[in-house]
Amino acid sequence: MSNSIGIYIHIPFCRAKCFYCDFNSFACRDELVPAYFNALKKEILLYSEKLKGFSIKSVFIGGGTPSAVDEHYIYEVISLLDSEFSLDERVEISIETNPGTLTKEKLELYKAVGINRLSIGLQAWQDQILKSLGRIHTAKEFEQNITLAKKIGFNNINVDLIFGIPGQTLEDWIETLKHVVALEPQHLSCYSLKIEEGTVFGNSLEKGELVPIEDEIDREMYSFCKDYLSIKGYKHYEISNFAKPGLECRHNMVYWKAEEYVGLGAGAHSYFKGLRFNNISDIESYIDGIYYNKVITENIEVINSKESMAEFMLLGLRLIDGVCMEEFKSRFNEEIYNIYGNQIGKMQEKGFLIVRDGKIALSTIGLDYANQVFMEFI
Repeated sequence: MSNSIGIYIHIPFCRAKCFYCDFNSFACRDELVPAYFNALKKEILLYSEKLKGFSIKSVFIGGGTPSAVDEHYIYEVISLLDSEFSLDERVEISIETNPGTLTKEKLELYKAVGINRLSIGLQAWQDQILKSLGRIHTAKEFEQNITLAKKIGFNNINVDLIFGIPGQTLEDWIETLKHVVALEPQHLSCYSLKIEEGTVFGNSLEKGELVPIEDEIDREMYSFCKDYLSIKGYKHYEISNFAKPGLECRHNMVYWKAEEYVGLGAGAHSYFKGLRFNNISDIESYIDGIYYNKVITENIEVINSKESMAEFMLLGLRLIDGVCMEEFKSRFNEEIYNIYGNQIGKMQEKGFLIVRDGKIALSTIGLDYANQVFMEFI
């Protein structure tokens, strides 16, 4: 493993919980914000010794809705990271935001502290669809926010979008893409909606109150998205992600390349020094654990060589460029075909995998059957 690493910071606070969301996030818990950030800063200090000798290549502040909290908390956290860790001179610092929670003051302070990548969660252009998702903003607010961010000087902006939403038509999706692309963000993340157990949508599905979109329409939406964004100059570099050349998300590449990262905050996950683990999810338990020096990590798992290889394949195949055979050999001191020859051959026969220029990648049809391919390597 190299000595560069990614840092993920979890902010679990939201104005409202979206109907599809199964992330570790909580609405209307504002009274816990000050104590949470004090605990978070203490956790950063606890890691300052462990990360000596590591260069931080990326920082990602996710949630929740990090832009829902006062901007000074974010300023203090980034300032502390800067003073305690060795940030790479080209470090990418991203923050997730939602329309309706961004202000001129917030954006200016984010920029001043070194945040250089903004991710804005729009999801859909039609206000009635936004309402059906439990979103609390309008498309107009999104438009105002992205215009303001560009004016303040942000030149690396991602927009999160969802397709395959119950009640959404192909025409709705096309309209969403066209309006968003017209605003010239540098990056788009386009996710097919997955209905998770325990969410509002999951419960509605169980009761028969929600009708999922047909697979065929979902695939038409994905197909249009790939073609349209390619025409508009976006490079399709990961199953759900598209970027202007050179502006791929550096932090997410850490995950997809199976590199090391440390997660800070309630419920944050880490992969560090051959161990995979996460912090406890409950906000109060996390704060209490940090304040009283209790163990806050759980699910500690030693990743052996076999598991490490499987993860390298699973994550690497999400990338459109695929898995580099030389990189596999360099990391594991094994020829990829000695380990996965049967699986690669079987998926090639089905037309799901292609091998070219020393790389193994999903084919165009393989993108639609990605989960089937991934299962072969587990």
